[in-house]
Amino acid sequence: MTPGPRNLITDVPGLLVGNAQDETLKSGTTVLTAANSFTASVHVMGGAPGTRETDLLAPDKSVSRVDAIVLSGGSAFGLDACSGVSDALRADGRGFQVGSAVVPIVPGAILFDLLNGGAKDWDQNPYRALGQLAFQNASDQFDLGSAGAGTGALAAMHKGGLGSASLVLDSGIIVGALVAANPMGSVTTPGDRHFWAAPFEIEGEFGGLGPDSSSGLGRNVASRKASAMRPAQADKANTTIAIVATDADLSKPQCQRLAVAAHDGIARAIVPAHTPGDGDLVFGVSAGNQPLKTEADLGLLGHAASLCLARAIARAIYLATPALGDLLPCWSDGHDFR
Repeated sequence: MTPGPRNLITDVPGLLVGNAQDETLKSGTTVLTAANSFTASVHVMGGAPGTRETDLLAPDKSVSRVDAIVLSGGSAFGLDACSGVSDALRADGRGFQVGSAVVPIVPGAILFDLLNGGAKDWDQNPYRALGQLAFQNASDQFDLGSAGAGTGALAAMHKGGLGSASLVLDSGIIVGALVAANPMGSVTTPGDRHFWAAPFEIEGEFGGLGPDSSSGLGRNVASRKASAMRPAQADKANTTIAIVATDADLSKPQCQRLAVAAHDGIARAIVPAHTPGDGDLVFGVSAGNQPLKTEADLGLLGHAASLCLARAIARAIYLATPALGDLLPCWSDGHDFR
C-alpha cells in the first residue's frame, strides 16, 4: 500500500471536498460530494454525537445513496450547514426523485467548538451560508489543518484541525479518509513531541519524528483543553468526525463495515478515544465500481481505512496553524509547551 498522488480522500476518483470557514467565528464547514450520488453508511462509537440523516444510513433503511456528506463545527447550530448544501444541490437539480419533487440527501455530523474563543454572538445562524459556500468550493484539492470543519477544533493538548490521507492497495483499489479532529483525548504522547499515530506514518507526512520509545504510555491523561475551560465544560466540548471512502463497489452494509473498521484509526491516533463526552463517528462511502473478489478483500479495505484515518488525524493536528485568540498552542509552535 502506498499513498495516492494527493494523499487526500479525493484520490478516490470522482470525490470532491470543499471548505468554508469564518476566522472571527473560529469555526467552519467541510463538504464531501461528487458529480453523482454515492453509497454511504455510518457507525457511531462516541457517547455524544450530533447528526442529521444518519438513521437513514442504517443498512435496513430504504435510501442507500446520498448526494453529499457534511462535517461541521458549531455543535447543533452546525447541522444547518446541511441545509445550505441541500439548497445548493436543489439549485443544481440534484437529489432523490419522488414524483416531480427532487430531495437532496445530505447526512451530516458536527463537533463542538462553541467555547474556543471565537465570536459566537451571531444574530443569524451562519452555518447555512457556510455549508452552501463549502459546496461551491468543492474540488479535488483542499486545505488541511485550520480549515473547514477543523478551523476551531481543539484536542486535549493542541489545536485540532482537518486532516486527510489515502492509500492505494496492491489491487489498485483506493481508500481515503477525511477527518475533523476535536477530541477529548490527546494526539501526542506525554511531552507533546511524538504522535500516537507515528507507527503508521508514511514518508514524514506529520513530522517524521517516529514513535515514542517510552513504555507504560496511556496512563497520563493531562488536558490543556480542560484547563482552558471549566472541567465540566471540557467534558462536553469534543468529538472526532470522519469519512472513509473507496472506489471499491460496496453495498450499504459493506460501507457500514468499512466505517466500523475505520474506528480503529481513531483509537490508534487519540488517547483516550470513544469517550462518553466524544461524539466519535465515521461515515463509510463507496464511490466507484472496482469489484471485490472475496470477503477478505473487505477486511483489507477496512484495515486500510483505519490506517488512513489514524494518519489523517495526526496530519490534522500537525498542519494546524495559529490564529489570534487561540486557547491552545499548535503542534508546529514547538515541543515544549509546559
